[in-house]
Amino acid sequence: MTEIYQKLEAIEKRIEAQAIYQKTILTFNEAVIYLDISSSHLYKLTSSAKIAHYKPGGKKLFFKKEDLDAWLLSNRQQPDSEIEAAAIDFLMQKKNGKKR
Repeated sequence: MTEIYQKLEAIEKRIEAQAIYQKTILTFNEAVIYLDISSSHLYKLTSSAKIAHYKPGGKKLFFKKEDLDAWLLSNRQQPDSEIEAAAIDFLMQKKNGKKR
């Protein structure tokens, strides 16, 4: 019987997660699930103004999903292939600039 309850709980969590992906404005708890981080980490991000959030009435926190996506995609790390291509472009421009 407990196995059935565990499977039902797993299904319920998946349904809740799917509902989150349909929304444009998320509550604090939904943002924690969406970002897959701990609630304490999200509190730190909001208190240090590292992530955009809204506080209507000064109490509950809300988030725009597009702001969360922007935060997730911030601080992009270039792969070695892009760094090498940029270095080659720089060297070629420098070489061509000296010929003039």
